[in-house]
Amino acid sequence: MIKEHYSGIKDVELGKGVKVVHPVNLYGCSLGDDSFVGPFVEIQKGVKIGNRTKIQSHSFICELVTIGEDCFVGHGVMFINDLFSTGAPAQGDKSLWKSTQIGNRVSIGSNATILPVIVCDNVVIGAGAVVTKNISEPGIYYGNPAKKRK
Repeated sequence: MIKEHYSGIKDVELGKGVKVVHPVNLYGCSLGDDSFVGPFVEIQKGVKIGNRTKIQSHSFICELVTIGEDCFVGHGVMFINDLFSTGAPAQGDKSLWKSTQIGNRVSIGSNATILPVIVCDNVVIGAGAVVTKNISEPGIYYGNPAKKRK
């Protein structure tokens, strides 16, 4: 027997003026005023998206992520909360997951991967970057691993 699940919008706290392009899978999250979510995006429970933040298509935002106001998340950006700290996936053991906090006015380029980190305000993360460490100083970061370049 197949157990089917359907994508959609379920138990989402929506601010005023939110725009969502279907298909999406949004559940148990919070979207701030005038935010935008493009097609083929998944935003999991407990995620908080700030006012005027734009999430472009094919991005994945897992549990334990907070994104500030006036941010841009490019196409295909992946957020990670499981670092395989035991040498394997956490298998749903949330005690092994780690959180990510993205400040205000942060732009994340397409296909970037964001591991559990804290990113301060006023940061640009280049396309394809892999953010493995906290970013505590405004600037432009790119590469694998992402480093401050400007």
